[in-house]
Amino acid sequence: MSRVGKHPVPIPDGVEVTLAGQTVTAKGKLGQRSVTMSDEVALSMEDRQVWVKPRRDTPRGRTMWGTCRSLVNNLIVGVAEGFTVNLEIIGVGYRAAVAGKSLNLQLGFSHDIDYPIPEDIEITCERPTLLSVKGADKQRVGQVAADIRGFRPPEPYKGKGIRYVGEYVRRKEGKKK
Repeated sequence: MSRVGKHPVPIPDGVEVTLAGQTVTAKGKLGQRSVTMSDEVALSMEDRQVWVKPRRDTPRGRTMWGTCRSLVNNLIVGVAEGFTVNLEIIGVGYRAAVAGKSLNLQLGFSHDIDYPIPEDIEITCERPTLLSVKGADKQRVGQVAADIRGFRPPEPYKGKGIRYVGEYVRRKEGKKK
């Protein structure tokens, strides 16, 4: 039984949600997004809340119940507030800068890395060692942040590299004399 699916998804002020069959469309200050749900769940809207219920009491219906509820919640929160992932760069000489539509990363390689910023994502550098990835789509924001982190993941000996803010990097002991 889904504990996530039992709760309705509240619709905040400034967000319009429409249901058309299995498609949920949300329109807010950060744009318009839509997602198509599985046929295993039924969607309904009452009192500025979206309810997700399983159509049949099957294992597949119960698993899709919580998943679809989370997708609807991420859709509504994304167009209302958006999602942010913060990355920090640790290492001597490692830095980042936004230049137009690309992110320039200096990560200790023989060449700089120019990462083209996708249209639906906003990347800002408050400091040369702190990046902020923002957008309305939670999956897309997480994927872009993971792609940037993948250029130089944190290594376990000195901890140098790109990591999520608050990420714990397990350190290893180095060589002994």
